[in-house]
Amino acid sequence: MRVTVDRDVCVAHGQCEYNDPDHFQINDDGELELDENPSDDSRESVLRAVSACPVRALSVES
Repeated sequence: MRVTVDRDVCVAHGQCEYNDPDHFQINDDGELELDENPSDDSRESVLRAVSACPVRALSVES
């Protein structure tokens, strides 16, 4: 699984971090840091975080 972020769209609302803080964090500069290659064991929480993005800046490839 590969997670990507469109940095031109992301405005760091933090919903991804709220839903899956193990793989998504908003740093002190207000930018999203993410685990781009989470394990398949994390699939459910990653997908929940991706779907929570209000601006659809995140995507997942299997």
